[in-house]
Amino acid sequence: MRVGGSESVQPTLRRAGGFALVGTVAVAAPALGRAAFAPFAAVALLAAFVITDGPLFDLFARPADRREGRLNGLAGFTLAAAGLAILATEIGLPVRLFVAAVLVLSYGNLGKYLVAETSDNPFLGVAGFAAAGSVAGVAGQAAVASLTSAPVALPRAAFLAVAGTLVAALFREMLFERDDPLVLLSTGLLLWLFDGLAVGVGRVDVAVGLGITVGLGYVSYALGTASVAGMLSGVLLGLLVVVFGGFGWFAVLITFFGVGALSTKYRYDDKQRRGIAEDNDGARGTGNVLGNAAVALACVLCFAASGSLPVDGAIFKFAFAGSMAAALSDTLSSELGGLYDNPRLITTFERVPPGTDGGVTWQGELFGVAGATVVGGVALGLLPGVSPAGAAAVVAGGLAGMTADSLLGATVEGPRFGNEAVNFAATLVGAVVSAIAAFAVLGAP
Repeated sequence: MRVGGSESVQPTLRRAGGFALVGTVAVAAPALGRAAFAPFAAVALLAAFVITDGPLFDLFARPADRREGRLNGLAGFTLAAAGLAILATEIGLPVRLFVAAVLVLSYGNLGKYLVAETSDNPFLGVAGFAAAGSVAGVAGQAAVASLTSAPVALPRAAFLAVAGTLVAALFREMLFERDDPLVLLSTGLLLWLFDGLAVGVGRVDVAVGLGITVGLGYVSYALGTASVAGMLSGVLLGLLVVVFGGFGWFAVLITFFGVGALSTKYRYDDKQRRGIAEDNDGARGTGNVLGNAAVALACVLCFAASGSLPVDGAIFKFAFAGSMAAALSDTLSSELGGLYDNPRLITTFERVPPGTDGGVTWQGELFGVAGATVVGGVALGLLPGVSPAGAAAVVAGGLAGMTADSLLGATVEGPRFGNEAVNFAATLVGAVVSAIAAFAVLGAP
């Protein structure tokens, strides 16, 4: 979390406590009914136009607020909460999700600053945010359930609280403290989406999914294969894949992240000397994670929603595996193939310097084939309903995505179409080719 100026921890912690108290007002939403927005709207008006000095101003003022003489931070936070309250009472957002979103962010911030009292370790800070936000999110949903006739099962409440906390923590790492209104609104809307898809969430899925993804997230951060934001992205993605897809889907996902991370670290010093090493000592950031896995996430969400779509949900399984095959194929091709000399531009076959976008080596192509084959093998062994022909479709998608990545690198990659965009396009090609191939070979899956 970025904190403006050189403000000490104590005033920041007190301010976070104040925001948490204001956020707790959301628990009264079931009793207030359509007036649930009113307390937050009133606080927003007071913060923006009335409280310009005194103890309350000192409690809630951020450094920028002190310069401007107005509690813009508190006003923005409470206006966003009021907007979510209106969505809950007028549009259909479940009240428990409104309450959970407000508590996740406000108590998550408090948890992070509590940790900051004793440690400046970024991982511990995020852990404090996640722990406090998750507990508050579950407690908020339980409080709403006790006040209404619409109880929610504990596994579902826990999944939504943790998923919302991971979303909020990720946005907080990517944005500034003044962007809390955007974080709050985004968290509430994504919780609404997750809730609609979380049909039949089981206790085992949530517990095991959390244990595996959090453990692997910590390992990836500790080994330097992911930044804090990259770790959060991976943990959130892993949790959603386990809950909405299953453990076979997660096995395909972790195959890419595990093998890809190892290939990035392999002979890293040699890659630096050749000028082809990834930035940040090879640690994956959010852009890298989403560039390679955004298509996979869309596939697993579509699979979860397939009951409402005019498409057999199994097609998204092949698209998911194909996108991951493309991601791993391209990663191995560039990370391992780049260690060999005499790369040639894929469009003209002219020799180019190592690291040139679109430059390939025959060794790299073989590594790419191996990567696609590994994902196809995992899909065959662990994804339900994938036959040898289906696995071949996954491999075909992986090779098509790898080739598309090289072609795009040679033709359009640059300042306006960066590496993450190329990765996204390549995984999309892999997903589409795998889905079409599976449909052609197997018929409608």
